[in-house]
This record gives sequence, structure tokens and C-alpha cells, in this order.
Amino acid sequence: MTMKNSERDHRQLESAFNTDLTSGLTATEAKRRQSAGRNVLQEEKPPTIFQKVWRHLSDVASLVLLFAVALSTYLAIAADGGWTKTIVIGSILVINVLIGMYQEHSAEKSLAALKKMNVHEVTVIRDGQSQVIDAADLVVGDVVSLSGGNQIPADGRLVEATDLRIDEAVLTGESEPVKKIAEPVAEADEIGDRINEVFSGTGVTQGTGQMVVTAIGMDTAIGSIAGMLNRTKARTTPLQKRLNQLSGRLTAVAVVGGLIITILGLFFQGEPLTDALMIGVSLAVAAVPETLPIIVTISLSHGVGVMAKQHAIMRRVDAVETIGGVNVIASDKTGTLTQNQMTVTQVWSVFDSEPTLVGAEPLQEQTKTLMQLMGLATNATRERVNDEWVEIGDSTELAIVRWLAADKLTRADFEKQAPRVAEDPFNSTKKTMATLHQLPDGRALLIVKGAIDHLPVKQSVTEQAKTKRVHDQFAHDALRVLAVGYKYFDTMPETPIEDLQHDLVFAGLIGMIDPPRETAIAAVSQAAEAGIRTVMITGDHLETAKAIAKQIGILRPGDQVVTGAALRQLSDQQLADQIESISVYARVSPEDKIRIVNAWQEQGATVAMTGDGVNDAPALKAADVGVAMGITGTEVSKNASDMILTDDNFETIVAAVSTGRAVYQNILKAVEFLIGVNFAQIFLMIFAVGIGWGAPLIAEQLLLINVLADGIPGFYLSREPAEPQNMKRPPISRKTSIFADGLGQRVAVRTTTFIVLTLGIYSLGRFGLANNDPSIGMTMLFFTLALGSMIDIYPIKQRAPLSWQGLRNNQALNAGVVLAAGLVASTAVIPWLRGAFQLTALSATHWLVILIAIFIPSCVLEINKRLKRVCFKQPMVLDEE
Repeated sequence: MTMKNSERDHRQLESAFNTDLTSGLTATEAKRRQSAGRNVLQEEKPPTIFQKVWRHLSDVASLVLLFAVALSTYLAIAADGGWTKTIVIGSILVINVLIGMYQEHSAEKSLAALKKMNVHEVTVIRDGQSQVIDAADLVVGDVVSLSGGNQIPADGRLVEATDLRIDEAVLTGESEPVKKIAEPVAEADEIGDRINEVFSGTGVTQGTGQMVVTAIGMDTAIGSIAGMLNRTKARTTPLQKRLNQLSGRLTAVAVVGGLIITILGLFFQGEPLTDALMIGVSLAVAAVPETLPIIVTISLSHGVGVMAKQHAIMRRVDAVETIGGVNVIASDKTGTLTQNQMTVTQVWSVFDSEPTLVGAEPLQEQTKTLMQLMGLATNATRERVNDEWVEIGDSTELAIVRWLAADKLTRADFEKQAPRVAEDPFNSTKKTMATLHQLPDGRALLIVKGAIDHLPVKQSVTEQAKTKRVHDQFAHDALRVLAVGYKYFDTMPETPIEDLQHDLVFAGLIGMIDPPRETAIAAVSQAAEAGIRTVMITGDHLETAKAIAKQIGILRPGDQVVTGAALRQLSDQQLADQIESISVYARVSPEDKIRIVNAWQEQGATVAMTGDGVNDAPALKAADVGVAMGITGTEVSKNASDMILTDDNFETIVAAVSTGRAVYQNILKAVEFLIGVNFAQIFLMIFAVGIGWGAPLIAEQLLLINVLADGIPGFYLSREPAEPQNMKRPPISRKTSIFADGLGQRVAVRTTTFIVLTLGIYSLGRFGLANNDPSIGMTMLFFTLALGSMIDIYPIKQRAPLSWQGLRNNQALNAGVVLAAGLVASTAVIPWLRGAFQLTALSATHWLVILIAIFIPSCVLEINKRLKRVCFKQPMVLDEE
């Protein structure tokens, strides 16, 4: 840009922002502008402790327990009914709330991390003087000085730039620092294409510059991301939705049943109000599976532990189940699907007829010459420090250094024979770098490397055509292409190195790329087999993303590849119509990523989104499962995520899906195990009261069954191994009912079995084995229900027919059953416990009937498995869920 154009541009900037680029703002003007707002990010007001507690108390199951606590407290005070019910039910309610609060202990920290990215002090020019101020005091129009290592404090337009490079990975996802200039350029939508602007939160990797502040605080690019984080709300997980629906159904049954029992007791049996209400409390206790929230949390926590060993750290416990239902994974490219390490993959020397793959054949002498030239004209270093490789330098040059190292060659060895005398650094205008070396025989060697179209080499028309063909071949494969040329001098020239770069001898080309992880290729295939669609969302260029996506297997024949610019031309409806045919998105913005996630969610998909930069944070929060990179990820992306990969490996996501599916299967088994008996208890109570028998069980007995007899074995369902073919079946849809795929039928069979069995046992004990003694019937019913409901956990814990191996594969569950059986048995043999639970001593005949009866539900469930297999030809190796 000419001096005249530069002056015109500066005058326009001064006019636009009402400032002086030489002397900056005055202190008075700066203070006046600060009244309009400070250079800080606004944070959404967090919920109070009372709001958090109420959120956990307001779900349907908790409200039922809360009502039961209030009613039992009233009865304890008004009718001297004792405090046992209040203490037991209240303790369960408090435990459930505390568990929920614990899950939120490390909740939303995304904006706090964003605020930490705001630098504290910056160098500005005010009143014609350079001074250091707090970054929060910056205003639009301030002139800020930049140098290597600085963090950009606000958005700004460059007015000076000397070899200035900015790392914008936190906003764009691109790992390469961007070369910045101060000249006017055409306006661009993408942040990565605005080469004369700098953005808050990014960092200066080298060079110096000056900027005029154009936006501060929430008006910056990073501020818009903070705004999106404030507005973006996480969706209710499928498990939460299904359990809420289940709680609603149980509550409806409890309310209707409670009304029926109260009416029957008051108007048909003449019972006092307190007695009728006590039966209502008992029904409420029977209706709510008190241990289900705890069992669900234990199952999810067990999944957290398993996933941690698989290199996946779960930040939200309930996301363990959600990851199991994922059917779309929107993955970043760099570091997740690729190795995040530029690698030389193809080389071509003018002595060779065709390019060669690196490592595919023995090292040729001409290739070694090419390596020597590239190595000498490189500044990157790679050294072994404390048994670890420490690499410093540009990613392109590091690729060259690693290429040399693969053949035990080093830049240092080359420089012993040809020490560097002078250097002409790379810049974005000439797109080349040159070095001058002293040779042992007194001659000098000039090496120039860079873009082929900027390399000053001598070539014939035929040579030019061949070079172009190979270059285009490399570019078609999405390789980054680097050319090198050289020139010998008989003696060390006295002319400056900048004037020596002409009439070079062309030496060859190298092509490099960030190659895909081998494990990612297998993992994408495994995900597809499990019914999971993988799409690539990246800030990289279209051709690079396209080539990698083809290699990995993401880009299938007929799939679309779109850029962020093209995406923004589509309406939400058009995007929704095309979403299933698009596999690769390149050069996208934070807003684009959220649109993609939302479009998939509108189609009913459960979406996992990966990311590592600040620009990914809103989409990570919007996704059903946000997956951040543990190695390369920013604190902002990690705190906006649900899961962090400690190895940045796509394969880990697929492993987490497998674990999540196993966890969900086990939660469904817990639901089946608990609510079958709960439904049976409800209908047992209603029927018994309805026909005039009175309440066959008291609230304390029901709590003992629900919390100890069923609860303790239920805790260990979390350790049940995954069903066979876990990753061979499609994901569970978000719209699928918790009773779908056979669960409803199995619950109905189990409920009916227990209703018939318990009514039969109660009537046999009360009328058949005793002379209308309710205590005998109640005691036999209690032990039959308590022991029978814990034993039939075995046919529930695996969908295939029971086998000896199936009985042994979860020793923790076996121990839990023994413990629960021992606790239940203690109420029969310890007199004071027997009295506390209003039980009576039984004869040998009574116990013989009970011992036969407790195995009936298990037998019925096993018969049901075989009948379903015969009737519906269902292979027993598959999980029916």
C-alpha cells in the first residue's frame, strides 16, 4: 500500500472512531466513553441455593414424598401416630435432593473461564503518551500497542503490523497462526479471513503492531459467544424425560388410588379420618420407587468411573446415559479425527519421474538432497528433554523436522557441514524464506523455500508443465505444498541476501497434511454399524476437510459438502430439509455450529458435538452431549462441555457410547425391577381395602421392601455387564417410551404375577392357615413380597435365559441379595424388630409355603422369555431393549 493510501485509510479510521492514531484519546474523552460500558463480559445471574433446592423438590416423585412427609408429620402430631414414617420418608427425600445438588457442584463455569481470558493490563496511547492501563478500562477508539506474547484485549483494526502473526484457534479452530496486515482489504464474513483485524481473546505469536479498538466487552466476537452461552439452554436428557413421564404415571395411579382408599375407608368401612389418611400415606409410599433416583445416580456414577478408565471424563453425571442414545456425532477435524501433527506424506524431486510416498520405499539419494535443502532452510527445533520430545516452531517446519527424524537426519547435522550465514525471513507478501550457507569448499549455498508460484526458479516450458501437474496433484489430495530451489556461489557474496534470490535451480516439492488417526477410521466405521452418523464440522478449508472426510469414511457417495458462507444462505427450513445429506461443514462460525446442532435436534436426533476452542463453546452447550478436548481444549470449551476426552481421540467417544448404552440398559432393568413390585403393591392395597380386608401392609413394611429388599440388590444392577450385540443395534430414539420394546409387557407380567401371588398368600395365611388372623396373613405376605421381589432380580438382570455363567458374572449383586435377605430375615428372628414392623412369629408350615412362593415370580419371568422367543422368533442373545 502506498504512503498516500495509508494516510487516507488512517484518516478514515480516525473519523469512524473519533480518535487520533498518533496521540490516541485524551484521558477526559476516555473517561467519558467508559460511562457507556466497560470492557468486560456479562455473566448470567446464577440460581440461588433455594432455587436449586426447589428444582430438585419440584419433580413429581419428590412431590409425592414431600406430601407423604407432611401428612405423616401431621398424623404424628395430631394423632400421636409416631415419627417413624416421617423420619424414614424424610431421610429418603433429603438424600435424593443432596445427590442432585452434588451433581451440580461443578456446574456452569463457561463464562467465568471466558472472563479469565480477558487480560488485565494493556499498553495504550493516551494524551500522546504510551501508558499501561487495566484492560477493563479500554474504550472504542483507544490505540493499543501489540507485541509477541500479548493477548488481544478487545476487537480492533490494525493500523501498523510488522511480521505480525495471531493465534486465532480459540475463535476459528485453525491451529495455524494467521499473518496479519494493516492495509485495507475487502470485507469478509469469516473471522479467519479478516486479515487486517484482531479479536479479543486471541494471542500474538510473533511480530508487533498497533490497533485501534473497534469493539469492547459484549460487542466483541468473544462477547457474542458469551451472549450465546447465556441464551443457550441444555435440553432435558432423554432419561430425565422418560423418568418424569414414569413419575407422572405413578403419581396419577397413587392419587387416584389414594382417593379410592380414603373414600372406601371413610364411607364404606367407617374408619376414622386419621386411619384412612394413614392408608393413603401407605399407598403413596407404595407408589413411589424411593430408591430409583439413587439407583439411577449409582448407575450413572458407575458409568462415569468406567468412562474415566476409557479416557472420557464426564462433567455431568446424567450425560452418561445421554451419550448412549447419541445417533449423530458432529466432530471437529483437527486433533480428534486427525493426529494434529502436520506430516510430510509425498515428495517429488525433479530427478524422479513421479512423486513417492514417504516411507514407502528406501531413501533415494536425490530425496536425501531434497531433505537436506529443506532442513537447512528451516527454523523449527525438536529436542529430547526428560524423555519427552519438545517441539518449537511453525507446524509446517516441524513437519520437515519430523520427516528428517524418521530417517535419523537432523537439521543440526546438516548445519555442521553448511552453517547458516544469513536469513531472509518468511513474510506473507513474498511467501518465501531464504537462507545462505557457507560450504566446506569455500562456496556458498542459497536456499529458498516457499510457494511454488513465488519461487524464482529457472525452468523450461516442459519443466514448468510437469511441476504444475505434480503441484496440482498434491493440491487435489488436500496436501499443503512446499517448493524449494537453490543456487551455488563460488565465494560468499557480499550482496544482501534479498538481492540474490533469482535464477534458482528447482529441487522439488513436498506435500504435507495433518493425517487421519488410524483409530478414527475404525471408530467411524464402528459408529456407523451402531446406527450413529458422523459429520465433520471444522474451521479448516473445504478441500482439506473433504479429503480427510473421504479417507476416514465420513464423506459417503452422494453426500454434500458445504462452507459456512453457503450455509448462511440457507433458511432454517432449507437446512432442516438438507441436514441428513450434508456430511462435511468447512469454514464455519459459532452461530453456524449451533444452527447445525439445532437442525439435527429438530429432526429428533440426539447430538454429540466435539470442540476445543472458545468458538465451540455455545454449540457444545446446545448439543445433547458436548465433548471437549482435554489436551488441546480451552478452559471455556471444557466448562461448556458434558464430557472431556483426555486423549483427544474420536475412538474414545465411540467407547463412551458403548458404555452409555450399557448404563441405560441397566437403568431400564432397575426400572423394571422396582416398578413392577410398586404397581403390584398399589393394586394389592386398593383391592384388599376394597373387599374389606383392610390394609394388608403398613407403611413401614412397604418402606422396608422398597428401600432395603429391592433397593440394595437394585444398587448392584449398575455393575451388570453390557448385553451382547450392544453396539450392533440402532440408538434408542428420544421419542421412545420407557415402556417400549417389551419393557411394558414384562412389567405387566411381573405386576400381575405379584398381585395374584400376594393376594393368594395373604388370604391363605389369614383364612386358610389361621382363623381370620390378619397378622399371619400380613407376615406371610411381607416375607413373600420382600424375598420374592429380590430373588427375581436374576431373570431381570439379563435378557437371555438364566445360566450358571449369568448367575456368577456379577458377584457384587449376589452379595447385595444375600445382605438384603439377611436384613429381611432379621425382622423375623429379632423380637424387637418383629414388633416394630408389626410382624408375628410363623410356623414351619408357614415358612414352607413362603419358600415355595418366593420362586414363583422368577419361574414366570423365565417362562415369559421362552414364550416370547417362540412366538416372536426373538434370538435370546439380543437385548430386548
